Amino acid sequence: MRHFFEFILRSAAGVSTTILVWLISYFSFDQTVLVSLLIGFLGGTGVYLLLGWILNKQYLKENGITRREYKYIRTNLKEAKEKINRLQKAVLRIRNFSDMKQNYEVIKLVNKIYSTTKKEPKRFFKAEQFYFTNLDSIVEITEKYALLHSQPAKTPELKISLKETRLTIDKLTDSLENDLYRVLEDDIVDLQFELDVAKKTMERLPLDKDHKK
Repeated sequence: MRHFFEFILRSAAGVSTTILVWLISYFSFDQTVLVSLLIGFLGGTGVYLLLGWILNKQYLKENGITRREYKYIRTNLKEAKEKINRLQKAVLRIRNFSDMKQNYEVIKLVNKIYSTTKKEPKRFFKAEQFYFTNLDSIVEITEKYALLHSQPAKTPELKISLKETRLTIDKLTDSLENDLYRVLEDDIVDLQFELDVAKKTMERLPLDKDHKK
């Protein structure tokens, strides 16, 4: 969404500059139409690129990361998105009502971690265990479970494998919850601090009223 709005802003600024420079070149400096268009186009392109550089620099500054770190994060987010798509496809193949709740929880946790780090890249470094370990594990195990579950004949051995795989997914779900907690840890601490302050303020209110009386 951020990239979309930035594109609209940069495009509007670029087109406006192109038209303005073209008019000034043509009417004020008596340039030909073609030359004026060329100068206008160069001016608009320059504004478009400059504004993109400024907005990107401001975004990196707000998130407290360098350009190299942002490139590194974006590369890993792109790879993670492909893995999440694989996970969602695997979940859709598991048509078992008893698994639906847990599968939904897994998808919700994974998407929450991904969307949070995509929106605020600086949180990526608190989710490295998720991106480099737990995400790979949950994708591979879920795909394995989907494959086993799709087999028409459920032999005793297959049932045991399904049960063990399901238990592994349960443990990985707990790990995903821990990953999400680490990503949101600062927000949770800040919220708890604000709640403590509000609680102490509320506790003082009766005393303040009595003191005024």
